[in-house]
Amino acid sequence: MALIRRFGNLLRGLVTSWLRRREHENPDAVYEAAIQGRLEQYGKLRAAAAGVLYMRTKLARELEAKTTELARLKAQLDLAVARDDDAAALAFIERRRLLDEDVERLGRECAELETEAETAKKNLRAFHGEIARLREEKARMLARLANAKARLRLHETLQGLSTDADVQALDAVRDHVHRLLAEVDLARQTGDGDLDRRLAAIRDAEAQAAARAELDELKRTRANGAAAPAA
Repeated sequence: MALIRRFGNLLRGLVTSWLRRREHENPDAVYEAAIQGRLEQYGKLRAAAAGVLYMRTKLARELEAKTTELARLKAQLDLAVARDDDAAALAFIERRRLLDEDVERLGRECAELETEAETAKKNLRAFHGEIARLREEKARMLARLANAKARLRLHETLQGLSTDADVQALDAVRDHVHRLLAEVDLARQTGDGDLDRRLAAIRDAEAQAAARAELDELKRTRANGAAAPAA
């Protein structure tokens, strides 16, 4: 049993980790799911509030009808008493008692429904405001996320524009040229007859080094220009 529980915990951990990565990769979907969930709850709350309002209206009409009937019954009771019709008067009195109970009950229920209706309206307004704020937060946070990603890409691009290799190559060429110049000076001082050949070699080396440096710079510029739109 302990092994099964450990395996279950591991599986839940893996699923949670996978789900969290998916959420981080797609925040738009997370916000949209939250908004849709609140919209569904808002719809249910609105339907419930509509039911409360309907019942309040229905009971208010019933209360009005009972109140009107009670007023008419009191007039009939007075007439029966005036005519000494005890049987009718007793019937009217019993009916009046029942109507009084109904009117009292309906009045109490209407008051309760009125309170519930106002609470439902307040909750609907609050829910609607929360949905609007969540939509605004979604737009704001996604814009900030896009800005952060753009800045990160710029930082990574700048980090990739290292010139260390080019500098080392140029230093090696300069060192080679300086060595050849030193040999020329030495040949001039010792009267070496092959001076012209060495001077020509130095000029060729300088020209090749300059051309190679220019070619490397053009390649680097072209590579950076091609990488920038892709980022």
